Amino acid sequence: MPLVLTPRTAVDRGPLSIDLEGFNPARVVPLALTAINRLVIRADGRPCELGSLFDVAGDLADAVIECRGDFSRVHRVAAGMSAGTIRVTGDVGRHAAEGMTGGRLHVAGNAGDWLAAELAGGEVFVAGSAGDNLAGALPGSPIGMRGGVVVVAGAAGGLAGARMRRGIVAVGGDCGPAPAFELRAGTVVIGGAVGYQPGLGMRRGSVIALTARPAPPASFRRGAAWRPAFLPLLLKRLADVGFGAPMAAAATVTAWRQWPGDTLAGGRGELLHPA
Repeated sequence: MPLVLTPRTAVDRGPLSIDLEGFNPARVVPLALTAINRLVIRADGRPCELGSLFDVAGDLADAVIECRGDFSRVHRVAAGMSAGTIRVTGDVGRHAAEGMTGGRLHVAGNAGDWLAAELAGGEVFVAGSAGDNLAGALPGSPIGMRGGVVVVAGAAGGLAGARMRRGIVAVGGDCGPAPAFELRAGTVVIGGAVGYQPGLGMRRGSVIALTARPAPPASFRRGAAWRPAFLPLLLKRLADVGFGAPMAAAATVTAWRQWPGDTLAGGRGELLHPA
């Protein structure tokens, strides 16, 4: 049985912002329910006990935490998590899975801005959409996501995968402007429409548009049309973690157009789309 968190009050009558940073399976597995209820979190910037805002039930014998209800004002869910599973049955707020190094976060609804920012390991799956700066670098940081897999079944906002260093980000729907901005390495997969200036300033890595034919930045060169050997393996890896919406269309593509770039940053990255 998982450990279940349920908000005590409706979201429109509770705090405007709740910060759950540090509340994860590895931290609370050794604790009894009374000790878990007394854990200090922050609500509207002030410290308070977890049990004053949430009903806590169940146990952590299987290292699973389940967040039931509307968590759209609850931020940093699974931030810094290293093992175990957190499941959210509705929406979740900003900075979910920030700095996560292992484990799995599953969100049945939508996620706010900065989802999986500077993620270093583990898996994140969002059944709905995500906001801006998906898997990006925090303000002042030169590197974003460092490893792991992030799947968003719906749409994503701007700057998805910005300054990403390693790992896979997959967006099933449309993606906002400047995806993979200043990408260091890694792979960004987009199933729907691609925002303007994809891969701008990228050094290495791949941006793959599964169905759209985006306009590359002016600093990209037109390359060959071919079928990359790694693409079927990548799509199978994504299917294993729940990425399915645009797969059928991508499987029918016989050739992919490659655009090497960004030439102003060394030209060792690439943008791929159906030829």
